[in-house]
Amino acid sequence: MRSEQITARALKAAGDDRYKLSVLVSKRAEKISLGAQPLIDNTHGLKPVDIALLEIAEGKISLENIEEKNS
Repeated sequence: MRSEQITARALKAAGDDRYKLSVLVSKRAEKISLGAQPLIDNTHGLKPVDIALLEIAEGKISLENIEEKNS
């Protein structure tokens, strides 16, 4: 999937609010860089920010409380 498509899906998941998306990506990327396990497969070579954006685009992260969903 192209980066533009991933970003568009993540933005839609954030209710088209760029500020919310940037805060969510930032907080999740920080957790990943501190050792949190990614919620997606095949993260080899991806930066924490890219992983966070993919997790949001795939609906793995909750916007309401900025933590992983239990699914």
